[in-house]
Amino acid sequence: MDKRTILLTGGGTAGHVSLNQALIPELEKMGYNVEYIGSKDGIESELIPDAFPNVRYHAISSGKLRRYFSTKNFTDPARVGKGLLQAMNIIRKTKPAAIFSKGGFVSVPVAMAGKALGVPVIIHESDVTPGLANKIAMPFANHIFTVFNETLKHLPKEKSTCTGSVIRGELMEGSAEIGRSLCNFDNGRPVLMIMGGSQGSSVINNAIRANLPALLEEFNIVHLCGKDNVDRNLESVPNYCQFEYVTTELPHLLHLTDFVVSRAGSNSIFEFLALKKPMLLIPLSKQQSRGDQILNAELFRKQGLANVVEEEELTPERFLAEMKKLQVDEELLIDRMTEAEAPKTASAMAELVVAHAKKK
Repeated sequence: MDKRTILLTGGGTAGHVSLNQALIPELEKMGYNVEYIGSKDGIESELIPDAFPNVRYHAISSGKLRRYFSTKNFTDPARVGKGLLQAMNIIRKTKPAAIFSKGGFVSVPVAMAGKALGVPVIIHESDVTPGLANKIAMPFANHIFTVFNETLKHLPKEKSTCTGSVIRGELMEGSAEIGRSLCNFDNGRPVLMIMGGSQGSSVINNAIRANLPALLEEFNIVHLCGKDNVDRNLESVPNYCQFEYVTTELPHLLHLTDFVVSRAGSNSIFEFLALKKPMLLIPLSKQQSRGDQILNAELFRKQGLANVVEEEELTPERFLAEMKKLQVDEELLIDRMTEAEAPKTASAMAELVVAHAKKK
C-alpha cells in the first residue's frame, strides 16, 4: 500500500519554513510521504529542495496582499487565483491526509484549495497576533496551533490550541568546536552572533560595522548579514566572520555563541531561549511591518528573557551601551531562561499534525 501523504506549505521568509523543515523528517519516520507547495522564487524554493531531495516540491503562483497602495494590488489577485487552481490540481493528484500551513502568502490559496476539496487544513501561527496571510486562511482551517497563549484571544476558541514553541532537534546537537573551525576563531574571547533575518537588516548591519573595532576588542563576531550584504572590504578582518545566510552550519554556530543580537522573529527567539543565549532584540519597526516583532520582543522583555532596544533608538553609541548592559545582565538572563517552559519537540508537533489528519 502506498504511503499516506502530508502536504506542507509556507514561505516568503525563513520563519515560514523552519518549522516545516523540522517536521519533514519526523513525519517521514512516522511512515508518511511528504510533499511541499511553495512559491517559484521564495526562500522556500531553495531551502526545501536543497535539504530534502526526497520531498517533491510544487511551485505555484502567489501574490502578496499589501496594506498600502501599490499597482501590484490590482494584478496580484489574478496570481492568487492562478495559484488556487494550481493548488487544487496538486491536491487532487497527491490526495493528502492533511495540509499543514506555516503561513506566508503562498499558503493562502493552498488552504482555500484544501477546504474546497475536503482535506483537513492545520495552520501554525508563531507570532502574538496573526499575520495577514494567516488571518485570511484561518476560516478555511480545521485547527490552528499557536506559540503564545496571548494569541488565542484573536482566534476562534473552538478550533485553536496553544502548543508553545517548537524547536528543531538538530539545533540541540551542534558542536562549538565545529563552529569555531568554520570561523577560524583562535582566541578566548566570547562570541557574539548577529542575526538580521534571512533578508538581513541594514540598521543592524550598520550598527555592527560602525562599532567593529570596539566590539572586536571584546568579542569574536559571527555576522549573519543577509543576502548580498557581505562587505567584501571586511573579509580579511581577524575574528570577524560574515555569512549571508546559514542552514546546516547554524547549530554549530549557535553552540559556539555566548551572546546574540537579533531581530525578534518568533522562531529565532525561542531557539535562543532553548539554548539559553543572552539576547539583545531589535524588532522590525512598525514602519516596515505590522508590529508583530515588537510584541514578541516586549513579551520576552517582560518575562526577563531578553533585553530590547527599538530600531528607531539605535545609534552606534546606544548599541555599544546595550552590549555592555547585555554582558552585565548575562547571569540573570540565563537564570530566567533556565526557569522558562521547555520547548516542544518536532516529533511531538508532528504527532499533533497527524492527529488532525483525515482517517483512512
